[in-house]
Order: sequence, then C-alpha cells, then structure tokens
Amino acid sequence: MSRRLVSTCVLTLGLFAPGFVSAQSFKVQCPASTITHPSSLHDNNAEPTYTGATSLTMSGDGYLVPSGNVNGAIKCQQVSGGDGYATMGDGTQTYMFSFGPLSGLADIAAGRPGTEFPSVFNTQFSGTLRPGDPATTGASFDFNGAVGLAPDTECMGANNAAPTGTPANQLPCPNLPTNGIDGHVDPRPIMDVAVMNGNIPAPLMAIDEDDEFFLTLTNVGMIMRPDLFEQHTVHFHGYPNASSFYDGVPDASVAINIGGSFTYYYLAPDAGTYFWHCHITPPEHLQMGMVGQIYVRPRQDRVAVGANLHAALLAQQGDLRTACNSSADIICTNPVPSTDNGAVAAKTIVNSANSTAGYAYNDGDGSTYYDVEYPLQIHGFDPNFHFVGMTFNPEGFADMKDKYFLLNGRSYPDTVTTGPLQTMSSDGTEHFSQPLPAIINIPQGGKALLRISDLDVSEYQTLASLGIPMTVIGYNAKLLRDQDGNNLYYKTNSITLGGGESLDVILDASDINKYKSGQVYYLYTSNLDHLSNDAENFGGLMTEVHIN
Repeated sequence: MSRRLVSTCVLTLGLFAPGFVSAQSFKVQCPASTITHPSSLHDNNAEPTYTGATSLTMSGDGYLVPSGNVNGAIKCQQVSGGDGYATMGDGTQTYMFSFGPLSGLADIAAGRPGTEFPSVFNTQFSGTLRPGDPATTGASFDFNGAVGLAPDTECMGANNAAPTGTPANQLPCPNLPTNGIDGHVDPRPIMDVAVMNGNIPAPLMAIDEDDEFFLTLTNVGMIMRPDLFEQHTVHFHGYPNASSFYDGVPDASVAINIGGSFTYYYLAPDAGTYFWHCHITPPEHLQMGMVGQIYVRPRQDRVAVGANLHAALLAQQGDLRTACNSSADIICTNPVPSTDNGAVAAKTIVNSANSTAGYAYNDGDGSTYYDVEYPLQIHGFDPNFHFVGMTFNPEGFADMKDKYFLLNGRSYPDTVTTGPLQTMSSDGTEHFSQPLPAIINIPQGGKALLRISDLDVSEYQTLASLGIPMTVIGYNAKLLRDQDGNNLYYKTNSITLGGGESLDVILDASDINKYKSGQVYYLYTSNLDHLSNDAENFGGLMTEVHIN
C-alpha cells in the first residue's frame, strides 16, 4: 500500500522521472491500471459480479498483489474549489464559496454522480468548452470526461528527442501512453468552466465497495474575493481513509493553493452514506457552501441474479478487510443475519443512469432493497454571513443564524423543480449552480432509499414524512444490526439530525392498494420557523413524494 500511495503523490506533483519535471500546476490523475487493480487481470471500466474475495499472492517485493478474481474497479472525478452564486427560494441570489464539477459535467447536470470509469474520464473534449457549460451549450452537451485534459506535448517531444534505441523504461516520460494523455491539462478550459461555477451541494460522488477512487481538487481561486488567498481541501467526514495524508485536515495532511491541483486517493470502505467538505476554517467554508455527499454501494449489488444473499454475505468473510467475526469483533460493521431467510438477489445492478435499484447494505436478507435512491443533503444559509463574505467585511461567527433552509441546495418550492437550476453569475453567464432536485418519485409498488445527510453549521434539522412511514436502516454509514445478526431497523414519522450525521431511510410504497399512482405526499420539517425562505413564508425545508 505504501508504494501505491507514494506513486500517487509523486505523479500528482508532476514528477515523471528523475531529471524531468513538468511545469504544469494544474493536473489530473486517473490510472487505467494499478497494483490493486492490474488491467492484465481485470477490466477496470466495469464492475464484475461478486463471487468471492480477491485472490492474493506474495510478490517478489514482499507485499500482497491480486492473482485472480479481482473485485471492484477504478473510478475518478475532478472538482474545482472556488466561488459562485445560487438562487434561493425567494429569488435572492446568494454568494458562495463552493466546489464545482470538472468531470462528469453531463451526469452532474442530470442529477447523477459525476464519478467515472477511466475510459470515460480520460477522454478529451472534441470541441471548445465555454464558460457556463453545460448550461451554455444546453441539452446537446454530453461530455463526461475531465475538463482540460490534453496530450502532454512536452513529454511527447522529450520522448521523441531521446536517442534512437533508448529503452522504454529510460525515456524521460517512460509511462506516457501513445495518445499523450497522462493527466496533463490545458488550464484555459479549466478556468473557463470552473470560475464562478460553484455548486450547492458540491458535486455528487458514488463508488462501489472494492473500488479505488482518484479525486482531483483544482483550486481556481475565488474571483469575487481576490484579497483571499484561500486554500481548499477535501475531507471525507467519517470515512476510513487509506492514509491520513489524504484526510483533508490540513494539520495532518496537505492543503491546495490557488493555481494548483492535488489528487486524493481512496479505497472504498464499507457501504453506506458519507459526506465531504472543505476543512479550511470549517465553520466559514461549510456555511458558505463547500459541502457535498458521497455514497458507497455494497458488494451485494453485484451478486448474480437468483443467488442466495445469506451465502453471498458469508462468502465475503474471506475478504480480510471486511471479515466480520461478530463473536470477537465488537465493532463488526456488517454482522451476518441470525438466520437464512432464503432471500435471493432480485436483479443484476448495472450502476448506471438506467438502473438505480439495488441494496443499501450487504444485508444478507434482502431487507435494504430499494427501487430508486435519492441523496438528500440538508443545509442552511445565513444570508448576512454570505453577504459580508462577498463584501470584504469580517463575518460575525457568533451571530450566525440560518434563514434559508435547504434540501440539495434548494428551498421549497424549488425543491420540486425538475432538472438543474440556473443562476446568472457575475461573469454574465448562466451556471447550473443547483443541479440536484429533491423531488422523490417512487414507482407504484416500489421502495425509495433516501440517503439523508446534514451538513448544517448552526442548526439541528428535523424531517417528517406524512403518510409514508420512514424505516431507518442505517446511521452514519453503519447498518442498524446487532452483533447477533438481529435487525434494529425502526419505523418513524420524523428524524432529527445534527451537522455531521447521516441516515439511510427507506420509504416503502409497495402496498399498491394503499399507495396509488398520482398520489402526492410531503417530506417536511416540523420546525415551523424552518418552513420559510428568509422573510417569505411557505418555503424552506420541504419537498414532495410522488407515486408514479
């Protein structure tokens, strides 16, 4: 593992080989093959069916490497750190410090995660990216690769200038692909797309258990506050990192300066709903909007159709990372059910825009199955704090008081507006600043998984469900099950979260005699003063649940 982490750092900093240093400060990384996922054994652009733990053997260098049955894949994403504007439910434009997408642009605009396989990420845009894309280009925009990715002509020239017959491993850039795509970027499209393109919430991320995830943060600066030389980081809250070096807390890791990029490296942990934020002056940067969500899909999604789920979970005990000896391990994350109820995998999960059904956890009994899933990020904005944050005045931290209450960056009635919301920014261009709707559509006879997280800085938040009871199945990315394998799920009509907490909730509308197509239910806060958009009533923390 240490070798993998070192090589990640080195490539991120632009060092290709001794004596040759790239001058490019912006850079991305998305390898098609790694020690953990060698392309010689596995297609890293697809999630394989899970049949058992990856086979490992000792390498000549003294560490374990895969020898067969490789699980998971490689996923990549690029985000920007900067600023932008969002539109509140009463029409007020609000200034933000915020993250924006620099890969998966079309997917993000469609409300999907912007996390991509290497074959998608490592593609060059064939046209000219313009400020505001994809809002500028419109519905025809379908690019999901990394913004700015371009052939590394400097490296290509250095290799071509090497003496004839130079061994491949002694070239100035020994690992350069034939097309020259090695993470080198043209900074112009990055600045065109990323400047004033902040999103609330930050770009959505989703990976699968056993994946390796490469996340590049590019700091483009905050144009409305040129006096602030703000660094940014990515901190995955409550997420067990492979190394503290990638934790995003600047005291123990690194922070990214304006004009620079850094690639974080993660191994996918146990399934569940997590979230992420900037860890530079957190009360300020979180309040200003630098918050997002990431979730990890379970291996159970990849169990073959008709296979026994209890047996599939027992097969996972062969993987040392997730082995669960509940009699000896009091912090076992995924206990096996106390009995085998005979549940089988319902369908093959494709993990694509056309298939969102799956399981929330490796439950072994089918109890966390859902037909549709919706990430719901709770947040709040203090309009005065955001105003002084734009106008060179000192922020009043002690007086911070939210007056806009947000679900996926929107207040009602904008929560039920489909598609991305556009905001005219100070650059005179429309940007998809609020791409993620919060309306919940459940197919008749189906179930919806709500991945609820709260990243509010100053308030506790309550969500109540009218008409469809909520079944809480997970808390802070842990299945609610005791060490003897008994489910501890509970039904409730409301949940309350503080900042830094997450819940996995299932809305069960499978009773077709009770829940009929065309019916509308509400998910709303019972804190009545949070049902407002600043001074405007009948807004705030509320959305609708539609049976289709």
